[in-house]
Amino acid sequence: MIKLDHTTDPELDPRVSTGVPGLDDILAGGLMANRLYLIEGQPGAGKTTLALQFLLAGRARGESGLYVTLSETEEELHAVARSHGITLDGIALFELASTKQTLSAGQDQTLLHPWEVELGETIKLIIDKVEATNPSLVVFDSLSEMRLLAQDPLRYRRQILALKQFFAGRSTTVMLLDDMTAAAERDLQLHSLCHGVITLERLSQQFGAARRRIEVQKMRGIRFRAGYHDFKIEQGGLIVYPRLVALEHHRPFIGAAVSSGIPALDTLLDGGPLRGTSTLITGPAGSGKTTLALQYVDAACRRGERAVLYEFDERAGTLISRCANQGIDLNAHIAAGRLVIKQIDPAELSPGEFDAMVRHEIEAHGARMIVIDSLAGYTLSMPEEQRLVLQLHELLSYLNQQGIVTFLINTQAGLVGGMQNNGINVSFLSDAVLLLRFFEAGGRMLKALSVIKNRGGSHEDAIREVRIGESGIRIGEPLTQFHGVLTGTPTYLGDGDPLLMARD
Repeated sequence: MIKLDHTTDPELDPRVSTGVPGLDDILAGGLMANRLYLIEGQPGAGKTTLALQFLLAGRARGESGLYVTLSETEEELHAVARSHGITLDGIALFELASTKQTLSAGQDQTLLHPWEVELGETIKLIIDKVEATNPSLVVFDSLSEMRLLAQDPLRYRRQILALKQFFAGRSTTVMLLDDMTAAAERDLQLHSLCHGVITLERLSQQFGAARRRIEVQKMRGIRFRAGYHDFKIEQGGLIVYPRLVALEHHRPFIGAAVSSGIPALDTLLDGGPLRGTSTLITGPAGSGKTTLALQYVDAACRRGERAVLYEFDERAGTLISRCANQGIDLNAHIAAGRLVIKQIDPAELSPGEFDAMVRHEIEAHGARMIVIDSLAGYTLSMPEEQRLVLQLHELLSYLNQQGIVTFLINTQAGLVGGMQNNGINVSFLSDAVLLLRFFEAGGRMLKALSVIKNRGGSHEDAIREVRIGESGIRIGEPLTQFHGVLTGTPTYLGDGDPLLMARD
């Protein structure tokens, strides 16, 4: 929740819930009561669903609501409600297209359609309904039909201003829905008339599910969290994921070193990575990056801590089976509730939803170690590189503020020789960087491990051989008799065999 600079008095600053907890969080508690708000977005963005949640939240508080529809029929609204597993009982529905009204004295009642009624008469019908029901919450769906009826932009704005003045003295909170189809461009004058403006967007991707995001354009008298926020529509309504701001989530912790359970591995990082830091494990595919991270996970679970692995690439079943062959029993930790493996589909996940998943595990379940495997999969969830760097920076800052030990798995392109990062370079965001490389010696493909940097303290600058087998991870002596190990094509300068394979 956003911390306001001033103390909020419920009597002087009454709030009305939008019915969407995430949106209320963005608005620091909800909408100010008795004001006029504009909810805009193209067809399919989720405006009607948001409006229904707004009225349903009012119904739960015992407030009366009125839904005025100029575009959808009453049956269509009930169908939308049924799709979300809810009912509109207790909410007054006013379908203008089915209203019978005398157009002039002595004229028979007839079926009125929005395009057959003058705008002034349409507004009168709405005002009469409001006065008859005296609702606390009102929704107009949608303004596009009003624009068509007005035909003249000046007349249209005058009628909206008249509506605003009508509701000003009625203690009513009003939502105006606009699908932006009748306007050639965004109506900024309409923005100025409304107390607040909320925009919903639906963005089609080249592959995968469409992404949705919400933005509070303006909100008078409320300090809100600006910028775009991801959301999705599920059965029950909108789920909004407020943009993560790391500085709002600091908690005290002791930055102690975290052991891997292997003394030789801990020595590389002067005891291990510190709490509140992130460690990047990078190297080519198959070099043992995930296994190395899971060694720390295994040690954390044995200490009774909770760890969460977000698996973007490898199937969870394959990972568990592979670790069992290397002496790490993940099933035992899962059964004890100390380990959670979440299989992530990047094509169906927005970055905001991923941040919310991580926050939930930490704040609701007390997770102390997070592993993201891998950054390549995370990159696929947000194709815009610049935003990805900012999003990942904020997520890592949040994890550090919470005292979480974080491991990031990054696969480099290529197997031997020169290598390049897949996607973006995140080494500058990490507090420690472990590099795994293949190298050839004695006609065999071997692996080397080195520490590139460690902001948390000193680290060993030696390049050591590492072997991963049925006995787990073994760390060898520094490869002092090799030159060019990091290039993948080393030269052997010694006269003996210092490698681990000679001692098998």
